[in-house]
Amino acid sequence: MADKRTLAPTLPTAKHRSRLQIIADILDTIKGKDGAKKTHIMYQANLSYSLLCRYLDEVQGAGLAFTNAYSEYVITEKGRVFLAKFREYSERRRRVVEGFNSVQNDESTLESMCSPELSP
Repeated sequence: MADKRTLAPTLPTAKHRSRLQIIADILDTIKGKDGAKKTHIMYQANLSYSLLCRYLDEVQGAGLAFTNAYSEYVITEKGRVFLAKFREYSERRRRVVEGFNSVQNDESTLESMCSPELSP
């Protein structure tokens, strides 16, 4: 008889950083400084130059950072609030994923307990 067990839904696993994670990485790089140059942000956030430019435009457009008179990027108060909220979100998400994985492990254990025992 065919196995009729259904597959449990799974949470997506991140092979790549999310848009929010990249924005947080950029803001985290510039948060403690009077300003950071593109090159420094690019290396710290591990982005290509073209991706960096796209995200910096987005970050500035959202009012999370601005450029000073020296063409350095500086975080705004809104950017600091974003970082704090992103850290809270990341921690909650981590706990949810851990809980979900625990439930999946419990389900697997229960399923294996219902399988017929193999005789030697």
